[in-house]
Amino acid sequence: MPRVTNPLAQFHHWFAEAQRANVPLPEAMALATTSAKGRPAVRYVLLKAADARGFVFYTNGRSRKGRELRTNPFASAVFYWDATSKQVRIDGRVEHVAAADADAYWATRPRESQLAATASRQSAPLASHATLLALWKHLRRKYLGQAIPRPRGWIGFRIVPDTIEFWTRGEHRLHQRELFTRNRHGWKRTLLQP
Repeated sequence: MPRVTNPLAQFHHWFAEAQRANVPLPEAMALATTSAKGRPAVRYVLLKAADARGFVFYTNGRSRKGRELRTNPFASAVFYWDATSKQVRIDGRVEHVAAADADAYWATRPRESQLAATASRQSAPLASHATLLALWKHLRRKYLGQAIPRPRGWIGFRIVPDTIEFWTRGEHRLHQRELFTRNRHGWKRTLLQP
């Protein structure tokens, strides 16, 4: 395994490799949060930005994950790309993305997705799918010919990593694992046994 000193650069290299390998939705990451009682929950979200500040995704802040992140602002996320035999795991605290960044990303979303996010009270009980579809159609008529404003509750979160682990599948289950832990000087690299 070549020595890496910048885990963000390594992540971008591996992400590009997954894209070149035509991995479906390489930006899909399993996101784990915990309730106030410590009960874990995991679901997939889509990575929308990754830079020195962290890994960004957007969601309804009133959803279960949004509520859990308000209660316990720490999360874990993992990417797995079978076609490249690689996985990246990220652990860290979570912070809100600036409203201006959320607005800028909202403007890039397909109109139909904006309508869906506006119509949905994510994670709330639903009487029927037909009710949700009717609201979506109503909003489509309401906003015909005009911009759809970002709902107040639709926000971005950034995982600010304190650890990033790179895993590569190995023969005989002798996987290669490389853990980066953030400290005040940057990142400390440690090899882990499989």
